[in-house]
Amino acid sequence: AEQGRRWSELGQAVMSAIEAAPQPWVAAVNGFALGGGCELALACDLRLAADTAKFGQPEIRVGVIPGCGGTQVLPRLMGEKRAKEFIFSGRMMDADEALSYGIVNKVVPAGELMAEAWALADLINERPPVAARVIKEMVTKSLDLPLEYPDNLGLRAWGLPAALVYRTFYAFCNALGQPRVLMAIGVASLAVHGLLAWGLALAGWAGEPLGVVGCALSNVIIAWAACTAGGLWLAGRRLGSRYRPFADWQAPRWATWRELLRLGVPMGLSNLVEITSFTLIALFIAPLGATVVAGHRIVANLSALTYMLPLSLAIAVMAAVGQAVGARDWPRAHAAMRAGLFLAGVSSTVVGIGLWAATAPLVGAYTDDPAVRAVAAGLIIYVAVYQFFDALQTVAGHVLRAYRITLVPMLIQVFCFWAVGLGGGWWLCYRAPEPLGVAGFWLAAVVALVLAAVLLGGLLWKAVRAVESVP
Repeated sequence: AEQGRRWSELGQAVMSAIEAAPQPWVAAVNGFALGGGCELALACDLRLAADTAKFGQPEIRVGVIPGCGGTQVLPRLMGEKRAKEFIFSGRMMDADEALSYGIVNKVVPAGELMAEAWALADLINERPPVAARVIKEMVTKSLDLPLEYPDNLGLRAWGLPAALVYRTFYAFCNALGQPRVLMAIGVASLAVHGLLAWGLALAGWAGEPLGVVGCALSNVIIAWAACTAGGLWLAGRRLGSRYRPFADWQAPRWATWRELLRLGVPMGLSNLVEITSFTLIALFIAPLGATVVAGHRIVANLSALTYMLPLSLAIAVMAAVGQAVGARDWPRAHAAMRAGLFLAGVSSTVVGIGLWAATAPLVGAYTDDPAVRAVAAGLIIYVAVYQFFDALQTVAGHVLRAYRITLVPMLIQVFCFWAVGLGGGWWLCYRAPEPLGVAGFWLAAVVALVLAAVLLGGLLWKAVRAVESVP
């Protein structure tokens, strides 16, 4: 019995290693695949069978059970009833029956089996390895998602209209220099959502704990509550009576819509480019291992937190400069611009020095793993260095929006963040004469942000002169 247990544990370890391996595995089955042989094939991602192949789990005939995953994998492929019949009976099935149940992907003549298997493996090998790795992980994890997961996504969709309307209110308030109401609604929403999600998901406030669906329901409620709060604030304030957003409804003015799309689409793409230039790094460095990814994620999180300061200043400067530009009050626009750039530069320098000086306690607050700490500590210096340039390019980009210039800044950011940042980072990480690993991506990010600050700063200087020279 003890020897059987050890063999079962060894078999399970082998199957788990194959399933957890980042590379897709292809099984070529020729002849009999019984017991552990069948389970070994089931552990692979793709299975080809010769027309002479036989599959079976005959363990029940000798009074034992399939010990290496057959009882878990077969029900997923064949369905519960068929899998029980197959395992209870201990019978064998031929290749065609295995194909009909989805156990194998393809049946070929025995003489062509290995050629077909190698051709399939070569085809997969030609595809980007990172993408294949992530696809395998996502498909595997999807099998463990609860049945309520689609309900969760469908339920969240009911909050999307409210979220979009609230984003309009958010932009309206920022443009008019009224951010306090946004802060109040945001803080209140966060507090209520935390309590409501806990009550619905875990405490059974709806009669029974709803799990992830409870969290989704809380999101929907909060989205509509925030939207309603914004509408009530507008209706009851002087700002609302002045601009009358709920009065004088008209048919869409296509000229106005075109202008909004002309300005808004590049702005949205700029945000997409800037966000993905950092989030995609975690995908590209996956081959370096979990420790490196964990250390990178710590530093990425700190980078996102510190970015909130220059982003907030940039939004404020955009509102102030936009109002001055609308009034053609150029001295006021220049004053707001200078103040914003100065504050962003000084504050980001202070933050960068603080990050560098507090590296050890900051990293220690995230993890006690020495290896992860070492990776994160080696990367923080890059975040500290680029703070200044990140702040300047962020403010410059938002000021250009105030001058109604959005397309060229978006193209600059695509070049800097995707081409230089991601492309250059990948080369430094993997293909440089002395590969730098994950540090290559962060070094490329520094170069990308310096370049973006220079290009957007030069564009801003030219744009200001061009716009203000028009009578």
